[in-house]
Amino acid sequence: MPLCVNTFRIQSDSTNRAGSCSKSNYRLNLSSYCGGLLVLVWSIYLERTEMESYLNENFGDVKAKNSSEEALQRWRKLCGFVKNRKRRFRFTANLSKRFEAEAIRRSNQEKLRVAVLVSQAALQFINGLNLSNEYTVPEEVEGAGFQICPDELGSIVEGHDIKKFTIHGGTKGIAEKLSTSISNGISTSDQLFNKRKEIYGINKFTESPVRGFWLFVWEALQDMTLMILAVCALVSLVVGIIMEGWPKGAHDGLGIVASILLVVLVTATSDYKQSLQFKDLDKEKQKIAVQVARDGIRQKISIYDLLPGDIVHLSIGDQVPADGLFISGFSLLINESSLTGECEPVNVNALNPFLLSGTKVQDGSCKMLVTTVGMRTQWGKLMATLSEGGDDETPLQVKLNGVATLIGKIGLFFAVLTFAVLVQGLYSHKLQEGTQWTWSGDDVMEILESFAVAVTIVVVAVPEGLPLAVTLSLAFAMKKMMNDKALVRHLAACETMGSATSICSDKTGTLTTNHMTVVKACICEEIKEISNSKGSLGSSIPAPALEILLQSIFNNTGGEVVKGEGNKTEILGTPTETALLEFGLLLGGDFQAERQASKIVKVEPFNSVKKRMGVVLELPEGGYRAHSKGASEIILARCVKLLNQDGEIVPLDEAAVNYLKNTIDQFANEALRTICLAFMEIGDEFSAEAPIPTNGYTCIGIVGIKDPVRRGVKESVAICRSAGITVRMVTGDNINTAKAIARECGILTDDGIAIEGPEFREKNDEELSALIPKIQVMARSSPMDKHMLVKHLRTTLKEVVAVTGDGTNDAPALHEADIGLAMGIAGTEVAKESADVIILDDNFSTIVTVAKWGRSVYVNIQKFVQFQLTVNVVALIVNFSSACLTGDTPLTAVQLLWVNMIMDTLGALALATEPPSDDLMKRSPVGRKGNFIDNIMWRNILGQSVYQFLVVWYLQTRGEAVFCLDGPDSKLILNTVIFNTFVFCQVFNEISSREMQKINVFKGILKNYVFVAVLTCTVLFQVVIIQFLGTFANTYPLNLQQWFVSVLLGFLGMPIAAVLKLIPVGSC
Repeated sequence: MPLCVNTFRIQSDSTNRAGSCSKSNYRLNLSSYCGGLLVLVWSIYLERTEMESYLNENFGDVKAKNSSEEALQRWRKLCGFVKNRKRRFRFTANLSKRFEAEAIRRSNQEKLRVAVLVSQAALQFINGLNLSNEYTVPEEVEGAGFQICPDELGSIVEGHDIKKFTIHGGTKGIAEKLSTSISNGISTSDQLFNKRKEIYGINKFTESPVRGFWLFVWEALQDMTLMILAVCALVSLVVGIIMEGWPKGAHDGLGIVASILLVVLVTATSDYKQSLQFKDLDKEKQKIAVQVARDGIRQKISIYDLLPGDIVHLSIGDQVPADGLFISGFSLLINESSLTGECEPVNVNALNPFLLSGTKVQDGSCKMLVTTVGMRTQWGKLMATLSEGGDDETPLQVKLNGVATLIGKIGLFFAVLTFAVLVQGLYSHKLQEGTQWTWSGDDVMEILESFAVAVTIVVVAVPEGLPLAVTLSLAFAMKKMMNDKALVRHLAACETMGSATSICSDKTGTLTTNHMTVVKACICEEIKEISNSKGSLGSSIPAPALEILLQSIFNNTGGEVVKGEGNKTEILGTPTETALLEFGLLLGGDFQAERQASKIVKVEPFNSVKKRMGVVLELPEGGYRAHSKGASEIILARCVKLLNQDGEIVPLDEAAVNYLKNTIDQFANEALRTICLAFMEIGDEFSAEAPIPTNGYTCIGIVGIKDPVRRGVKESVAICRSAGITVRMVTGDNINTAKAIARECGILTDDGIAIEGPEFREKNDEELSALIPKIQVMARSSPMDKHMLVKHLRTTLKEVVAVTGDGTNDAPALHEADIGLAMGIAGTEVAKESADVIILDDNFSTIVTVAKWGRSVYVNIQKFVQFQLTVNVVALIVNFSSACLTGDTPLTAVQLLWVNMIMDTLGALALATEPPSDDLMKRSPVGRKGNFIDNIMWRNILGQSVYQFLVVWYLQTRGEAVFCLDGPDSKLILNTVIFNTFVFCQVFNEISSREMQKINVFKGILKNYVFVAVLTCTVLFQVVIIQFLGTFANTYPLNLQQWFVSVLLGFLGMPIAAVLKLIPVGSC
């Protein structure tokens, strides 16, 4: 059946004239469109050669983390041509709010400096004065059952006011006025609990209110080009109604208005959903638990549930959750840099008892009394400001802003040329007719339509959605990663993880389960297997040795044995401490009895630099005894004696040293973590200010702690290796333990090297450059060893490095790495704050999942960029070349707005939300040097652009003959076919873009419900536009043959895409 259609009455005089008279002067020929094709190829070539260098030169200063303020300011200034600044820069850092926060920090620093000086001066006079209490308790506070108001409490701590502190009776006196117990904490059962909230407030800072949907609609309307089009629509309405009356004269104007509203509503809906996702993620980031005493029971609660009067237990790495006062503790060092910018740590003790919210425990431990919470603290005010500062923009966001800016300038240039050509064509036509001095309403409408087309070319040409697609993809990935137990704190980490080439992982709790138990012990020169029968083991150890062993376990510890709910025994502390305390209980020991029998005089908490912990006890019979525990070979090297088989203290001879070293190696080769326990008598005098002795100890024994390898770790390491990611284990454990675990995990291979930290740090730069690529295990490492390893990997070997960390001292390495990964369970708050991603289940397999999602984000954005640039190039060149060669454009303003929505918001939804596939982990990583828009993408863009351009050219030159079109409506029908074909080219190109290298693009397509929904809606709405909205969209209902040809020509783009993928190109 011939592809002929019946002709119909023309719909308007202007369309009739456009279809016959004025266009009769322009005839297409092959040479003209060959010229257009050359313009297309040349423009893509120029983009290919110039874009990457332009982007690197002007937008390459912004890094994944720690970018300078100058770099952040610079790229913003370069983005001069932006259609909608509110939308474009919504998910970028608010630099003005950051400057405001920095001003608050400087103010805090000055206030605290003055307060400290005043309190020091006051201390010199205060003891000799009779201080009078002039404070009057407000009636509402006294009526609620308290004796001090929140403002008074705030002034004491924030102002470091030692005078008021003393007047109110010190920490104990203030605790009484807050109706709390220093030992048992507040009671949650009485009426005071609710009144406490009413009087003192809650521990939350003011957050910016959730932005409503209509605010996003308003922001979407701020688009400059849409506003110009709205003005065009208004003029078109007025002129059209005057010329042709209502409703016929209003069709063109109403069509543009409806298109604008549709674009705005779809854009606003997408942006609104993104904002809700980020809001949910922000809530997850703020979930911090803290140990408190309430109702006489130690328990974990959210920091947001804290109230004045709560007794909080803090240890190294914790964040101080509210303003408060020191009750008791040891060697407490507080880092106040987050609040004041001052890096020098502050000693907090009974003489300087003030603890400020938001500061970090750098060393030591303590109990504190909460006095001030929420917005009454300086930290609350600072956080309220910082929360509005936003995250740093990611490198991809910045680069794609650069792409949008560059293409926008090109589009603006072509839009101006197009408008000039169209107006010149109209003027030439009138000149030929001799009517150049007579202008009718139809002429005004044609100029207005030409202007609208030019403006719409800018709408289509400026890929405003590129940087926003990054945000959409990151938001989608972050939400899904949350379900996979990974909390992304910084947007950039999500995209950077996709380029990772090296992972430096901790052993304990990451590769292993972190469920530790003592399974072997060498006590009194005898190795014992540990069973679960309580007390049976203790009977086999000589009484004097057992007494010393229990005293060491229960006093030299950072953990506690407490009574929980239901009077159940609970062990609190790190997994290592918990294992040792469980061992002590199995020996028949009593934690509370041991703690009460001796007085702890000094504590040096464990940290990863010293690799040991020590305490000094004042014994009930008089004298002092020091206990030390830690890395076996380190503690053993400090011992000069040991307990023999009879529990007697004897000199540590060479044979005994060799026996103990062999025992350590035996335990370590069985993948056991070894801990050595030792003690020494230090006489009758000891000052708490003096350091704990480091040598002269008596070895009590060595314990072997089992920490099984996590299920699935070996498989995850193998996946990393196939993905081109090198996994290195960095641990503080014994080298034999580390090697045994590394072999079990598949990390240590025959050609790999295991090295100890002390040996590593002795190497020079040249030796390190040759050694580091071969290192697979680093044992007995310090945090600075880890930092040095990461720095060399990044700077010398140019690798993209991910690092795990859980301790306070890991913060430098986490900060230095491209991606810092903190442990959610074992990690300290300091480590979590320095990290980019928090691994909520402390599992190495989750790190691999993060890498897979990172690659997915990177590839998804590449897919969308490839798809959008193809539409950009073709729409721009088609309209421009048609305007130059025919004096007309085949795509009208309304049609271009619809195409813009397909490629922008809908395209981003479809392609930027593809879930990751296992195939992603079979590719090599992009690394640090890879170009984002690579040769593969340019190949696909060029091939598809040329094909689509040729299709449009063929339809414009041969369409009327092919479809047997004649009559007044022939031009309108042909333009409708061209529009329909162009849209279906994009639909099938969108499917082809799911895979940039593989031919099978349908794999897993039905699992991506978003993609299927977007594609379905696009096709259905296209049918509605063609068949039913012709009056507004300048289309004509097509018959089945015309529909078939349109869809077929669009579909042929898929085999073209498949053939293109067979053409080999480099990946750079």
